[in-house]
Amino acid sequence: MTKVDLVEDDGRWTLTLDDPDRRNCLDEAMCRELGEAVAAVGAAKDARTLVVTGAGTSFCAGADLPALFGTEGRDVPETRRHLHQVYDSFLRLRALTIPTIAAVQGHAVGAGLNLAMACDVRIAGPRASFAATFTRIGLHPGGGCTYFLVDALGPQKALALLLDGGALDAEAAVREGIALRVADDPVAEAHETAARWAGLDADLVRDIKSAVGMAQTAGFDATLEFESWAQAASATGPAIQEAVARFRK
Repeated sequence: MTKVDLVEDDGRWTLTLDDPDRRNCLDEAMCRELGEAVAAVGAAKDARTLVVTGAGTSFCAGADLPALFGTEGRDVPETRRHLHQVYDSFLRLRALTIPTIAAVQGHAVGAGLNLAMACDVRIAGPRASFAATFTRIGLHPGGGCTYFLVDALGPQKALALLLDGGALDAEAAVREGIALRVADDPVAEAHETAARWAGLDADLVRDIKSAVGMAQTAGFDATLEFESWAQAASATGPAIQEAVARFRK
């Protein structure tokens, strides 16, 4: 039985964690299939968008603790290598050049929070919860959680949330910048958003996503230079030329 369902519709992909009885927790099989599914989307030349969600009432309840953190006979370097394999299964999302949208209908806990944060945009259901509960079980955050939360919340709020092992409900997640908006049906809302973005020129979408990422890390000057190239390239497209023609009338 597969634990990840991947479907495609006219370049719009949907990846569903499909182990609802275990709240879609990340065990060895789930991580392997998740990584393979993200790689398949990345290899699809006509891919336009990806929606990531979970079956049942939870988005992802985090790591299977015995499978990933049972350290009998495993030293720190070996555990670290193993964790990097787990991280890679969901951090591959960050390398995709298409927009990725997490539809978080329920709990996103620990590694499940990281999976949601690895997507470009998060749409929360009314019962969504974004939980960084690592310290509650004596565990340091991993999988990029510290980076994701500092980026979204700033260092003060991120530190407090991580030390408290805290959680944000849907409304708080939107208020604090973790999620984009709340929707009664976050999966349907994610698909509607994906359909709008898939209707744009693929190169334009790719370059805007690149520019946003560059603005976070490369500074103003580098971002401006990229924008000047990307805007010049897009100026040859039919949509802008039609707008120019209308302006001339």
